[in-house]
Amino acid sequence: MSLAHEQTEATQAIAIIASDAEAIDVATRLSEEFAVGAVERDRDRRLPWPELDRMSEAGLFGITVPREYGGAAVSPATLARVIAILSRGDGSIGQIPQNHFYALEVLRVGGTPQQQESLYAKALAGHRFGNALAEIGRRDFKRTTRLRREGRRVIVSGRKFYCTGALYAQTIPTLAVAQENGRDVSYLVFIPRVAQGVDIVDDWDGFGQRVTGSGTVTFDEVTVDEAAVVPFQASFERATTIGPFAQLMHAAIDLGIGEAAYRDMLDFIRNRARPWLDAKVETAADDPLTIHRVGAVRVGLRAAEAMLARAGRIVAEAQSAPDDDSVARASIAVAEARIHSTRAGLDAANRLLELGGTSASMEADDFDRHWRNVRTHTLHDPVRWKYQAVGQFHLNNRRPPRHGAL
Repeated sequence: MSLAHEQTEATQAIAIIASDAEAIDVATRLSEEFAVGAVERDRDRRLPWPELDRMSEAGLFGITVPREYGGAAVSPATLARVIAILSRGDGSIGQIPQNHFYALEVLRVGGTPQQQESLYAKALAGHRFGNALAEIGRRDFKRTTRLRREGRRVIVSGRKFYCTGALYAQTIPTLAVAQENGRDVSYLVFIPRVAQGVDIVDDWDGFGQRVTGSGTVTFDEVTVDEAAVVPFQASFERATTIGPFAQLMHAAIDLGIGEAAYRDMLDFIRNRARPWLDAKVETAADDPLTIHRVGAVRVGLRAAEAMLARAGRIVAEAQSAPDDDSVARASIAVAEARIHSTRAGLDAANRLLELGGTSASMEADDFDRHWRNVRTHTLHDPVRWKYQAVGQFHLNNRRPPRHGAL
């Protein structure tokens, strides 16, 4: 981050969003703005610094802060709709805040009142939290990023990859493991990006979601205060909504990208596509086969939207009264929504290219970005295993495991 960017951020007034309706209105307005430059950002890999600053200024990064700390405490369903709306404007921008809100949910579940007051205030001030959770190199998924304590200070060392949003964040919540009583215990450590020993490398080179900033972050003996350490593992050892809350937003991203593909598909068919050579119609919009395909895409997206809203309501119920059964119901409802949003998003992107024909693949509109974006993001965690969890729950009354991927 350049010094000029820091100064701009520090002097900008930050709005406070007061309600669910206002959050959706703000997201809609910004999404329409972001859609205008989405092609160029994808094609040139132009990082969306100005767009993220607009989101900070508009107050979107504080919408889940509880009311007792000054936020709107929007519902999970509203948050999911906000993420879908932003993803409709630009799939990458829609994914960037996912880890921000995930970190705030971990804070809500496991943070102390003092930690909540401090970090929620940052979110309301437009502060952005990234993430440094994932690692590579071990097939057993055990984290190698270590945390050790020296008095009231905590030292973190390790290397992370696929750190979506870390590039744009002022604070990077980092999953680190400490050795306690002969076993590994994991924590989420809120590390300032300007802390000595933090190195962020912009090496994300996926063919989709190209400007999410999902690069590598390394921590070389980074020192923070104990107040920056929030229990993580303990929040999964009991019934909490952290997992389904995270996955709800992922489902929303796929829905939003599918909605963007559908929007562009309608415009292209109406205004630029030519009818099939053997179709006795004047325009592509009159072709019965094209009309059928468009209808199928529309139905799939609207079903995904309804399932997302339903899952959001069930997550809210589990948040208000978390126990083994309510959290299991939330996880399954979100898994079902995620399965369908994956299918609907991919179908919309595929049909855009199919119905547009060869000319659509050569258009300056960069229509293939929708397919690249949704194909990349739907690989985030394997949907095929969600079918297993859903089947076991409904057939054998078996609760799903508690983790961030379900």
